[in-house]
Amino acid sequence: MTLYPVETGNFKLDGGAMFGVVPKSLWTRTNPADSNNMIDLAARCLLIEDGNRLILIDSGLGNKQSEKFFSYYYQWGNHTLDGSLQKLGFHRDDITDVFMTHLHFDHCGGSIQWNSDRTGYEPAFKNAKFWSNKDHWEWAIHPNAREKASFLKENLLPMQESGRLNFIQRDDSSFIENCELGFDVLFVDGHTEKQMLPFIQYKGKTLVFVADLIPTVGHIPLPYVMGYDMRPLQTLEEKEVFLKKAADNKYILFFEHDAHNELCTLKHTEKGVRLDELFSFNELLTP
Repeated sequence: MTLYPVETGNFKLDGGAMFGVVPKSLWTRTNPADSNNMIDLAARCLLIEDGNRLILIDSGLGNKQSEKFFSYYYQWGNHTLDGSLQKLGFHRDDITDVFMTHLHFDHCGGSIQWNSDRTGYEPAFKNAKFWSNKDHWEWAIHPNAREKASFLKENLLPMQESGRLNFIQRDDSSFIENCELGFDVLFVDGHTEKQMLPFIQYKGKTLVFVADLIPTVGHIPLPYVMGYDMRPLQTLEEKEVFLKKAADNKYILFFEHDAHNELCTLKHTEKGVRLDELFSFNELLTP
């Protein structure tokens, strides 16, 4: 197995929304804001090359939305999904599976594109299966009023219409081992219903794609919870359990939204679980 980080593009969101009730004087220490109170974010995906499978975890924002839509998110930098894949020696047609942690537009928008004559939509990965889970899918296609703007029908319905939508099977447990794609999955419900976090065994270590449970390094302290979360108190409980296990077991956290940090480990301190070591993917690969 080989893992590759895939940068699909950077954007910005309001820092206050990203940190909820935490005062700006605190969160700007790790996530400085611009004059519009916006902070830098990434849409960093993970590519897993495993035998005959090439699995992409999340797919970024995509490029099919209107200029007005993208103006809300202040895109910056030169990263693109296709450009990043090309640098790794791959093409989007090589992707066999797209696993979506959840179906908010910044995590699955790149899975669907305009068709050739721009009259409708089609899968952006012509040879790939799409993976969600049944509970989250139902939550997404029948969204609540608060979350509706994050679940865009043009991102979702074409997956189903393509006949290539698949659901990760689960029982009543919040953690499943060896899912259909070969890695373990933790289900968390604070940010949105049944968000899925992959646990991947790699080079003798456990790497966790933390998605929106811990968007950036600045979100590691327990109370630092996004204003976007549907159930913030549940996020607190889920984070507390996860942070302790991550520090105990020296998990490597893979950050999807931290524009400046790829990976870290955690440690126990008198103030709770905190950042231990930051490093890049290249450093992870160094013997």
